[in-house]
Amino acid sequence: MKITFYGQNTLAIEMGSKHIIVDPFITENGLSKDKVNINDLKADYIFLTHAHFDHTLDAEAIAKNTDATIISNFEIYSHYDAKGLNAMPMNHGGVRTFDFGEVKYVNAIHTSSFSDGSYGGNPGGFVMSSEGKSIYIAGDTALTMDMKLIPMYKKIDLAILPIGDVLTMGVDDAIIASDFVECNRVLGVHYDAFPFTKINKSDALKAFKKAGKELELLEVGSSLTV
Repeated sequence: MKITFYGQNTLAIEMGSKHIIVDPFITENGLSKDKVNINDLKADYIFLTHAHFDHTLDAEAIAKNTDATIISNFEIYSHYDAKGLNAMPMNHGGVRTFDFGEVKYVNAIHTSSFSDGSYGGNPGGFVMSSEGKSIYIAGDTALTMDMKLIPMYKKIDLAILPIGDVLTMGVDDAIIASDFVECNRVLGVHYDAFPFTKINKSDALKAFKKAGKELELLEVGSSLTV
């Protein structure tokens, strides 16, 4: 499983022969707009954690370019289905089997609306499993006790957690979240895209190391493997 970071919460995930895009926010993201061309991205599926513009901005364009299927909660699914795009619903607690593996839709505590103010349903996260490995994509969320349920479902090999604070949990809560999901390898996301979510990367790395954990902070376009 290969995961490439494109800034904010945008990820490209390769599972076997399939390509997944998560929360595409590139063309108006100062961290990535000059480094990533959305027309070059491959996608069989687009997973959206919630409706906010910094998670859905480029979903429609990528879906049209690639004929990818958009997967999210029922409200977001309905939004894109009404536009004539390929879309598929999931919701909290549900599991679907795909040709790359299995996905469970899990809880997140945040808000969710489209840029026009229309309702985006409840936000969520995803546990994706393929080839004997599982990753937890938390999406935008506060620290929540529900995270303790996740290792009852799957052993998590990589936790992808927001660390930018203000809009989501910050570094200290993300360390606790990694305890809750019983995973000491964390990919930090949702930081630096806005002035109020800028972090001190050195301090963040030290905090995780002190807690006996590994925090990975990837440059835009860089990858890791699970």
